[in-house]
Amino acid sequence: MFLGKTTGTPLTILIPNGDAHSGDYAPGPLRPGHADYTAHEKYHGFEDFRGGGHFSGRITAALVAAGAVVIPALRRRGVLLGTHIARCAGVCDAPFGDYAADIARLNGLDFAVLDEQKGEAMRRAILAASARGDSVGGVLETAVLGLPAGVGEPWFDTVEGVLAHALFSIPAVKGVEFGAGFALADMTGSQANDPFRLADGRVVTATNNNGGVNGGVSNGMPLLARCAVKPTPSIRQTQDTVNLASGREETISVGGRHDPCVAHRARVAVDSMVALALCDLLAQRYGTDWLGGDGA
Repeated sequence: MFLGKTTGTPLTILIPNGDAHSGDYAPGPLRPGHADYTAHEKYHGFEDFRGGGHFSGRITAALVAAGAVVIPALRRRGVLLGTHIARCAGVCDAPFGDYAADIARLNGLDFAVLDEQKGEAMRRAILAASARGDSVGGVLETAVLGLPAGVGEPWFDTVEGVLAHALFSIPAVKGVEFGAGFALADMTGSQANDPFRLADGRVVTATNNNGGVNGGVSNGMPLLARCAVKPTPSIRQTQDTVNLASGREETISVGGRHDPCVAHRARVAVDSMVALALCDLLAQRYGTDWLGGDGA
């Protein structure tokens, strides 16, 4: 950085970790739900087990650091985004209503829900799972407001394709859908189609079942994406497994520090990953200087 601008060389952000507990990840019986076995098969026993190595959720720290750079840049160009916990432990949050107001509110919350009572019910369910030595998952819903129509490509670089590729790179994300998502499969065409209308000279849609995307290209409506976050695989309950060193079946109870739910923490990683993917799509459409807003 120089005089408030990037210079063209890599932007470096140092994030010191002063509370590492690498000993919690010493090799042993395979942990169910983790990448212990697949990492062993891929790297033949030379994988870095400290903190999970390549498969660690710690990648999210770098994502959020990058997101802190690009999210304000998008905001300056009128592109706003926010994510709430749409569902956690079977408890459903309120849906998006006033997108701009909801996004502004969510970005100031530690536990991002639109209905505080639903949020308290989620917290109780998370604590109950923790008391049982278990964990829970959730669904995160992201809204993007102000994305211009015409962004994205009709084939491999579709808006959905680029975002899904990015979101699936976040550890624990096991599903991604856009708009009405899988519910579209149970609709008729007359139900699923979003009728076009004019509003103040702009083309808009009366509904948004397609989540702001038609043919892989943004249509100017709010972009809606949801991702499923699996339950934390590290749990204290006893599970069946295999010990590769001994070649025998064993049982395991995972110790150490582990959240009973990572969905609410993953929210900021999802915001950051969506922002980074959108920057790529916008740069592809308008050029890399577009985000600067002043041609510089």
